[in-house]
Amino acid sequence: MGLLKAGVGALGGVLADSWRDYFYCESLDTDVLAAKGEKRAGGRSSNKKGTDNIISNGSIINVNDGQCMIIVESGKVVDICAEPGEFVYDTGTEPSIFYGDLGENIKKSFSEIGKRFTFGGEPGKDQRVYFFNTKEIIGNKYGTPSPVPFRVVDNNIGLDVDIAKRCHGE
Repeated sequence: MGLLKAGVGALGGVLADSWRDYFYCESLDTDVLAAKGEKRAGGRSSNKKGTDNIISNGSIINVNDGQCMIIVESGKVVDICAEPGEFVYDTGTEPSIFYGDLGENIKKSFSEIGKRFTFGGEPGKDQRVYFFNTKEIIGNKYGTPSPVPFRVVDNNIGLDVDIAKRCHGE
């Protein structure tokens, strides 16, 4: 019974994840450095069962002005874009029957079903979109709370001095 459930889960998961998705990030506040991209799913969306951390081929990622987008797959940065506009994700790692050559994508989908079956019906990878704020962050102060001790030694001239350095700025 468990094998049948894994097979049905793998088939359903691949079909649910083959829809093209739309990722976006709201405008980042001046004190926010990075945020995870959100998958847009409205009330009319037919894809209610897609995996959150899977990006199918042909998915569109909206990059706003003042943002940089990176795609991370299983901990590795696989793509980056800092140009404002729509970025189309097309790497071949997660097939979509709605983007590209239909015959080839059906073959890739069956291959993906086999891979997911070995993971109990779940995808064996994790894909995420992160957005970074590229606008200047004003008022970001740095510094040392107390002086940092430092010792200078030069045997050639007989110098042996202890000093303390402090730094601060914006």
